[in-house]
Amino acid sequence: MKNWLKQFSSEDWIIVFAGAVILALACIFPEWMPVMPKTLDSLSDWLSAGYMFLFVLVLTIVTSAVLGRPLKWIFPSLLVIFALTMCAQLIANIPAVKEYGFESVFFAVILGLIISNCFKVPEWLKSAVQSEFYIKIGIICLGSTILIGEVMESGVYGLAQSLIVVFSVWYFSFWVAKKMKVDPEMGTMLSSAVSICGVSAAIATCGVIHGDNKKLSYVVSLVLIVAVPMMYLLPWISNVIGLGPEVAGAWIGGTIDTTGAVGAAGSMVKGADADAATTAANTAIIVKSSQNVLLGLAAFIISLMWTRQGKNVEEKPSAKVIWDRFPKFVVGFILASLVFSLIDVFDADMVKEVKGVTKGFQNTLFSIAFVCIGLETRFKDIFGKENRKPLYTFLIAQTFNIIVTLVVAYVIFGLVKPWIAGL
Repeated sequence: MKNWLKQFSSEDWIIVFAGAVILALACIFPEWMPVMPKTLDSLSDWLSAGYMFLFVLVLTIVTSAVLGRPLKWIFPSLLVIFALTMCAQLIANIPAVKEYGFESVFFAVILGLIISNCFKVPEWLKSAVQSEFYIKIGIICLGSTILIGEVMESGVYGLAQSLIVVFSVWYFSFWVAKKMKVDPEMGTMLSSAVSICGVSAAIATCGVIHGDNKKLSYVVSLVLIVAVPMMYLLPWISNVIGLGPEVAGAWIGGTIDTTGAVGAAGSMVKGADADAATTAANTAIIVKSSQNVLLGLAAFIISLMWTRQGKNVEEKPSAKVIWDRFPKFVVGFILASLVFSLIDVFDADMVKEVKGVTKGFQNTLFSIAFVCIGLETRFKDIFGKENRKPLYTFLIAQTFNIIVTLVVAYVIFGLVKPWIAGL
C-alpha cells in the first residue's frame, strides 16, 4: 500500500493535482480567477496581469516546495519570465501582427532566444525555468476545453476526416523521418505536429517521450512559420479551383496547424452565397477541434510505441512498465475532457464560462513555458546544418498532408455528407 501511495508524490502526479486545483477553482470561483490581459492600456489591465503573476507564483512556489526544489530565487526569476511572457502577449495582439496568424507562443520563444543568445543567462534567472512543468499543466487545462459531446454533435464528419488523416499522415511523416535519418525523438515530434494539432501535439508528444526541449522549440518554430503562408495560400487555391465552403473549411482545418490561423484562413474563402466565409470558418474550426480530441488517444498510442521502440527497448513492455512510463499529465488531460464533457450535459452555461477561464490559463502557461525553452536554447542549436533534414522532413510531410486532406475532405464533405443529407 505504501509503495502504491508513493507514486502520487512524483512530479507527474503533483502536476496532475495542480491542474485539478486550477480546474476546480475555475468551476467554483470563475469570476475571481485572474485573466491575462491583451493590452496594458489601463489600470485594470495592469491589475489583471498582476493577479495572474501572483497566481502562477503561488502555484510555482507550492509545487516546488512539495517537490523539494530550492525557492531562493523563484520570485525574481519568475517575474522576469512573466514580463517576457507579457511582452509576447502584447506583440501578438498588435493588429498588424495578429492579421498574420502569429500566436504569443512564437514571440515567447523568440524573446527567450534573444535573451539567451545576446546575453549570458544568470544563475538566479534559471530558478523558475521549468518549461515541462508549465507545459504539462497547460495541457491539462487544454483538456477542459475539449468537449467530446460538442464535437460529436456538430463534427461527426470532421472526426471521421481527422481519424483518417491523422493516422495516415503521422505514419507517412514518421516513415519519411526514418528515411531521412532524423533521430526518433525529432521524428516523433514532427509527425505529431504535422498530423494532429500543431503546437499542442508537439508539446504533448515531447512530454510523452521525454524529448529534448531544444528540439521541441525547433518544431514549434517550424509549425508557426509554415502556418503563415498556408493561411493565405489555401483559401486562395480553394477559391481558384471552386471548392465548396464546407470542403474548403475542412481542408483548411485539417492542414493548418494553429487554431487562430485556421479561423482566419476559413474567413477568406469566397463562395456563391454571402455566408460562404462563415460556413468555411466554422467547418475549419470544427475539424481542428476534432483533431484536438484525438490528442489523448494519439499520446497513448505514441507512449506504447515509445515503450517498445524507445530508449529502453531491452526492458519487457509489461502493463506495469507501460503504466509507469505513461505520462500522467495525459491522464489529467483525458480526465479533464471527460469530466467537463459530462458536466456540460447538465450545465452547459457553466462549462462555457469555465472554458473561457481555463483557455486563458492554457495560453498563459504555454507562453511562460516557451519563454523558458528560449532561455535554455541557443540559435546555433536550432538553425544549424544538423536541422536541415528535419526541415525537409516537415515540408515533405506537410505537402503530403495538404494533398491527402484535400482528397479526404472532398470525399467526406463534398460527396458523403450531401448524399446522406439527401436521403
